[in-house]
Amino acid sequence: MDWFLILFLIFVLSVLALDLGVFHRHARIVPVREALAWTSVWITLALLFNVLVYFMYEHHWLGMGLQPGQEPTGQRAALQFLTGYIVEESLSLDNVFVIALIFDHFKIPTLYQHRVLFWGIIGAIVMRGAMIAAGIALIRRFEWIVYIFGAFLVITALKMLFTRQENFEPEKNLLFRLTRRIFPVSTKIHGESFFCRIDGKRAITPLFLVLVLVESSDVLFAVDSIPAIFAITQDPFIVFTSNIFAILGLRSMYFLMAGAMEKFRYLKTSLAFVLVFIGVKMLLAHHHPIPVVVSLPVILGILLLGVVVSLFATRRETARNR
Repeated sequence: MDWFLILFLIFVLSVLALDLGVFHRHARIVPVREALAWTSVWITLALLFNVLVYFMYEHHWLGMGLQPGQEPTGQRAALQFLTGYIVEESLSLDNVFVIALIFDHFKIPTLYQHRVLFWGIIGAIVMRGAMIAAGIALIRRFEWIVYIFGAFLVITALKMLFTRQENFEPEKNLLFRLTRRIFPVSTKIHGESFFCRIDGKRAITPLFLVLVLVESSDVLFAVDSIPAIFAITQDPFIVFTSNIFAILGLRSMYFLMAGAMEKFRYLKTSLAFVLVFIGVKMLLAHHHPIPVVVSLPVILGILLLGVVVSLFATRRETARNR
């Protein structure tokens, strides 16, 4: 598994280097058509990797599927990767909404948003890896912690259903306050730069503050999403790779969805019900386990219902305003 993980990380770093060094070498606005194309590319790569997962586990390449904690067959491993990827990608939609609020609050031009998201993803990959390793270690040492994760997801879902996050207040973020206290802050945006000089002293720009908030928001979302995928599988390789593929598609999804979030007003509600289902799945794991072959269509059905209801409501409201 170590060799596959190293190769996977090399692939991820190569794609990110190609992204920033070639496709987005200079600051520019990402059009919706390009964002749609990149979103399709990331989804296609995830599906192709899912096929690779099947063969790796089915034929036990380099011992895959034979180590403790790994899935024994290619079919189960591929199904769990696909389910985990869908769950992580769906939950990242809520993160897209928060990122849009952050950019809007600080009036960050669309021209510079891609750079913030790029470095935000680099930090997210590191933090997700650490949190996944810690979560797996806790579950293996204390099996009962699965119930705590399940209850936490149900509580989080209820908060999503009954609270609204329309106003963004960065001053409530501890990391944001600490950053402003430690470093001098420029009031002006200096292009794509995260740092500048004020009276000869090094200072941070608003772009760096936004990056701090994006990173901290990803940590909060990871607290929800990582326990969610533990309900699907506890195979470290599948958990990590499905998470990373979802993160890699976050930038293109943001540029695709940020301007259209109002059209999917009930998507957040469907995400809350997905979390409820996954939380209940974790609570029943030891006594009445719900197989992944059942979980996948249920999760897809909930998400599809949210999209359909949202589009129907938007069309109805548009027709009423004519």
